[in-house]
Amino acid sequence: MSPIKTAPAALQVDDEQLRARYIEEVLSVLYPGSGPTATEYLVIPNARKPRLLVPADDRRVAAGAVRRYAEPQSRLARLKRDAVVAALRTGASGMLLRDRLTVRPGADSIDAYLARHLGAGLRLSVHIGPARANRKPVLQLLDGAGRTLAFAKLGTAALTRRLVRAEADALAAVGAAGLTQIQVPSVLHAGQWGEHEVLVQSALPVWQPRVAMPASRLAAAMLEVARCCGTGQGRLNGSGYWNRLRARLDAVEGHAEGAALRTAAERVARAAGDVELRFGSWHGDWSPWNMATVEGSVLVWDWERFTPGVPVGYDGLHHALQLGIARAPSAGDAVNELVAAAPDLLLPFGVAGRQAVDVTALLYLIDLATRYVTDRQAEAGARLGVLGSWLLPVLVARVEAL
Repeated sequence: MSPIKTAPAALQVDDEQLRARYIEEVLSVLYPGSGPTATEYLVIPNARKPRLLVPADDRRVAAGAVRRYAEPQSRLARLKRDAVVAALRTGASGMLLRDRLTVRPGADSIDAYLARHLGAGLRLSVHIGPARANRKPVLQLLDGAGRTLAFAKLGTAALTRRLVRAEADALAAVGAAGLTQIQVPSVLHAGQWGEHEVLVQSALPVWQPRVAMPASRLAAAMLEVARCCGTGQGRLNGSGYWNRLRARLDAVEGHAEGAALRTAAERVARAAGDVELRFGSWHGDWSPWNMATVEGSVLVWDWERFTPGVPVGYDGLHHALQLGIARAPSAGDAVNELVAAAPDLLLPFGVAGRQAVDVTALLYLIDLATRYVTDRQAEAGARLGVLGSWLLPVLVARVEAL
């Protein structure tokens, strides 16, 4: 693999620099050997702020990859995306997109593996995600006309291998549940490539025009997921959920933040362990960027955290927290706002009564925080990986007020 062809620049050690370093790591995984023919990728938008690698030898494929990469969240972002697409289509990208990477795919490359299982003719673009413990190579698979056919995820470490396998299982479960409110990807291929787990899933039609998403429709979709594998009711103490959560907390008790979470969970159980809760499934990361609302359907992807047997309402809380983090002055403020809004957020899920609401909201925060510690998000450089800077202080104060 050749080095990035770009002018040197002084960079701080932040997410942008971590993304740039990650390019080298990803391509060494995708192209472990060396073949006789070179393939060149354009770095979008540039090597200092990489988001996407697209084939440099085909305008239609490169433009299609950028066009379907992600839905811009602002008008300015949409204009920038459209400008890059136009430059690629017209051949004017040489002035706009100067940074390139060269690889030499061999017989053991990811291209060869996917061709064996899905057929020849596929072109790849590579997504470069933010720093986090569960970051993994994500490939957009396109045909020669630049149409997005599928997405492939690779589990390349212990955590991501587990998550890729979990997503394959989750898609099989929800795909067989007869859901009517939402549309999920189908599994096109699941297997192993060397030591890596591979999951290829169909592309949802995210390019269709978006429609408004009333809160009632969102709650109905989440409630359908909650019920898709069955539901049950019972007290927190003695429940399967509580036993599993305690086991997860036991595994991180040696970590300073893990010990604080264990103390908080035990206090919740002592204060409200007899509260009746309804248990069902949750998507696990239902956030605005993992969904799209189009005419007649809600598209939902990234099912690697899907889990049955949790208190009903977790998806509603998680979605609200992710929105809050993006809008509130600080992530800590977003957590406080979430707890305050919990009665209204949980009402569509049938969670009523002060104790049931408080317990569900606090357990959700403990569950999410336990995931962060288990995955070692802080060590991976995740933006919100250090829980003591935002989630833990609010959680501890709220638990003590029970």
